[in-house]
Amino acid sequence: MKQLGHFINGQHVAGQSGRFVDVMNPALGEVQARVALASGAELDAAVAAAAAAQPAWGATNPQRRARVMMEFVRLLNRDMDKLAEALSAEHGKTIPDARGDVQRGLEVIEFCIGAPHLLKGEFTDSAGPGIDMYSMRQPLGVVAGITPFNFPAMIPMWKMGPALACGNAFILKPSERDPSVPLMLAELLKEAGLPDGILQVVNGDKEAVDAILDNPTIQAIGFVGSTPIAEYIYGRGCSNGKRVQCFGGAKNHMIIMPDADMDQAADALVGAGYGAAGERCMAISVAVPVGDETADRLIEKLVPRIEKLKVGPYTSGNDVDYGPLVTAQARERVLGLIDSGVEQGAKLVMDGRGFTLQGYESGYFVGPTLFDKVTTDMEIYKQEIFGPVLSTVRAQTYEEALGYAMDHEYGNGTAIFTRDGDTARDFAARVNVGMIGINVPIPVPLAYHTFGGWKKSGFGDLNQHGTDAFRFYTRTKTVTSRWPSGLKEGGEFHFKQMD
Repeated sequence: MKQLGHFINGQHVAGQSGRFVDVMNPALGEVQARVALASGAELDAAVAAAAAAQPAWGATNPQRRARVMMEFVRLLNRDMDKLAEALSAEHGKTIPDARGDVQRGLEVIEFCIGAPHLLKGEFTDSAGPGIDMYSMRQPLGVVAGITPFNFPAMIPMWKMGPALACGNAFILKPSERDPSVPLMLAELLKEAGLPDGILQVVNGDKEAVDAILDNPTIQAIGFVGSTPIAEYIYGRGCSNGKRVQCFGGAKNHMIIMPDADMDQAADALVGAGYGAAGERCMAISVAVPVGDETADRLIEKLVPRIEKLKVGPYTSGNDVDYGPLVTAQARERVLGLIDSGVEQGAKLVMDGRGFTLQGYESGYFVGPTLFDKVTTDMEIYKQEIFGPVLSTVRAQTYEEALGYAMDHEYGNGTAIFTRDGDTARDFAARVNVGMIGINVPIPVPLAYHTFGGWKKSGFGDLNQHGTDAFRFYTRTKTVTSRWPSGLKEGGEFHFKQMD
């Protein structure tokens, strides 16, 4: 059976802790590999190696660092199919979804090619008599990223791309559920010309996470995952004096106004609610039609579309709409939440609990599930389900619908479907959510804008990718400079008074 270790100092190394965890094939419910779990001592050794390598990389001019990013983009495009295949085999998402995972990470790397411009400071000539003032952006040193299972290519690249382009060394602790792609990315960066030691991939669990949080050499940490873990990492990291950004859970609402194009809205909900089996933080999991007539029309449009969804393993090709959940535990949790929705009185329009697939009876599949008449006190409304479950909450007015999105503890993404520009503008201005879609169901910003949620979806002052990432991974140093304007007799310098 395949054994996966770590990527340290430019090469694959076996784990030394003696602890391993199984990597599953989620379509078959079978073990396909084992990955080593690093001890705290192994993590600290990787950090020490990164710290030794970082000064030379930090002193490399930004244009040369950008050339490494440029070559990395070429290699990502070359190996796109190989990366997507490995990703799908461990995560379970379809090949088109896996390619999208890699592509959205690649786009951030493309943005990082602009590092020479993004790292420019500011300059003021003649701030005073003979006085110039300027600022510099300098790397932090060694930084780290702790990334989730649901985007094993995209989110590691969102973290490490800007960090490396800024001149830092980077410690990546990816999810142990699908570790192959992060290790492959490290190989490609080495091939692209990244010096050994600048990117370390350390697989592990809570022991490795705590070692990252407590290691005094690590200056900054980026995290994506659930809100309870985000709160833990943010609190412990900040208490240790680190710069920390954490992105947590989500419960994304899509408001459907009576004037919306109902076919467009239904198509958007099916893709946003069930794509990738709902295992993404920007999935739409709550539909909020305004008015009972709107709700009835929406459900009428949704049901035949959902009935046509094809669920299966990624090996079935492009005919599959989504695959299995990542683990048996994830499947049991989703099924339990569906049970709770029934018990608490929601109307179960489509039931995915009994879904089976011939030849894949042990796989972690859940069929598409649709609830209507969900209320805000139900667990399926309050919790992030992270599965192929769409809940419909009926609102009688626009203000009531807006209140659902604003009152929920999560504030990652939201959307409104309407033909009325005034309503859309009001919604975008008032809703207390970080990313807004107007007739766009999953409003993930492109790489040159910034990604981040509000409320319990995000912790920290700066967001992911865009210019915020370059601010997060650098410190600003401001220099005030004065040079003598001439010499007095006897060789003494004459300094003018600064105003």
